[in-house]
Amino acid sequence: MNSISLHVYYGEILRMKFYKYQGAGNDFVLIDNRDNNFNAEDTALVAHLCDRRFGIGADGLMLLQEKGGYDFEMLYYNADGNLGSMCGNGGRCIVAFAKHLGIIQTKTTFLAVDGAHEATINQEADWVSLKMIDVSQIRKDGDAYVLNTGSPHYIKTVKNLQQFPVVEEGRAIRYHPTYKEDGINVNFVEAIDKGYAVRTYERGVEDETLACGTGVTAVALAMAYVSNQTGILNTPIKAQGGALNIQFHHQGDGIFHEIYLEGPAHLVFEGDIN
Repeated sequence: MNSISLHVYYGEILRMKFYKYQGAGNDFVLIDNRDNNFNAEDTALVAHLCDRRFGIGADGLMLLQEKGGYDFEMLYYNADGNLGSMCGNGGRCIVAFAKHLGIIQTKTTFLAVDGAHEATINQEADWVSLKMIDVSQIRKDGDAYVLNTGSPHYIKTVKNLQQFPVVEEGRAIRYHPTYKEDGINVNFVEAIDKGYAVRTYERGVEDETLACGTGVTAVALAMAYVSNQTGILNTPIKAQGGALNIQFHHQGDGIFHEIYLEGPAHLVFEGDIN
């Protein structure tokens, strides 16, 4: 077993090594599970580790695992303990984690729930550029836009974003009969001098998070679609927890490719938990 193993006694986990990372305030518990010792089917355990009062505290938990043909596999679990869809900031953080473990150097290809992802990392700046999946469909829902960037997102422009009741309005949309069964992440957007400010209500966390990588990606694409911008585009995003950038190529008619989510990914602390 490697140095990041779980210590098991009489079939129960007594002590576990973990790492805490954050990307623009979106925070995660990361575990090196190349030995397959972590029981990810124990949703109560995952939820406990993500609990901010009785556990470590995080928006989600990720396992880094072995996967043939890739540098590693990323498994992402929401804070409620359930297996989640793609997490963009989580993807950037697990790339930094893989670098910390010595699995990669500056480039990687890894597998996530929505397919293969490429990424590069600038170790000195802790800056990760993560390639996202292509997007070819955006649909309207009233005055909002809905699209999937690895996770489903609802995009709505508002005024006075900092005073906007994100949790109340986001929860109402997430649990609306249209979206209740599978859930949807809800992003409220306001144009600023350079790019857009974004606040997000995340399903699985069931609260506002300081940033959402797939969410800010969805915002950048939706805003380009609305304004009919085409070509190679850069969209700076100001999330509650920090600045992110989205690079992409918009062909028109809601077709996007070469999409990169870029931003910081930092190790906060590491430790052991019983």
